Amino acid sequence: MLQPTRTKFRKAHKGRIHGHASRCNKMNYGSFGLKALQPERVISKQIEAARVALTRHMKRQGRVWSRVFPNIPVSKKPTEVRMGKGKGSPEFWACRVKPGRILFEVDGVSEQIAKEALYKASAKLPIKTKFVRRFS
Repeated sequence: MLQPTRTKFRKAHKGRIHGHASRCNKMNYGSFGLKALQPERVISKQIEAARVALTRHMKRQGRVWSRVFPNIPVSKKPTEVRMGKGKGSPEFWACRVKPGRILFEVDGVSEQIAKEALYKASAKLPIKTKFVRRFS
């Protein structure tokens, strides 16, 4: 699973996801892509599951680019622990996704295969997504 090699701080604030994506909102690599329509935290396990579903359906033809990286540590307290006594330890890594962000890009396969593969990948993600194609 994806996670950064090192970070400046061990724990992060929860924060809120406001506005629309200003970066990674245009297709840069592939011909077809998956665009986020909702703001949400996507965890590393979900990104990996979507990537595996994508490559499996494409039968390892073509090329896949992942445009998201989980760089925010999400902490969690153990079950049945009373309030107070500090913040929990980091449990997993997540990526804050704003609406309009391109999550995955695909190239080297037909539009039909790309559409089906990206649909299967979107089923692994906690957000509504949209199939987009590059106009060039």
